[in-house]
Amino acid sequence: MARDVKVIEGRAQGVAVVAHLEGVEDRDQAVSLRGARISVPRECFPAAAPGIYYWHDLIGLEVLTVSGVSLGKVRGLLETGANDVLDVRGDSDRLIPFVLGDFVKEVDLGKGCLTVDWDPEF
Repeated sequence: MARDVKVIEGRAQGVAVVAHLEGVEDRDQAVSLRGARISVPRECFPAAAPGIYYWHDLIGLEVLTVSGVSLGKVRGLLETGANDVLDVRGDSDRLIPFVLGDFVKEVDLGKGCLTVDWDPEF
């Protein structure tokens, strides 16, 4: 069940976020929210710097090889620790490292596509 809450204060702590939410005044109330999914309106995010992309912006983009072959669309991304990986679904499923310059040659959000240096047979 979704509900709107007001954030009184918050901060990043490692890979998590610690926040004081309006109406959550004690530990038991806070523990009941552990693992809850948090959604933040897009307009609250700052513009990404050049060469930096929000995952949300990449999902749904058509993936083309440098020779123009469509590999499908970005279904999601995986965080591996070494680098993020595009989950591309098309005529076959592919996992393509999201490494700008090496494998990902261009991201064009306006055209809704990204170009990769990737063998369509792989």
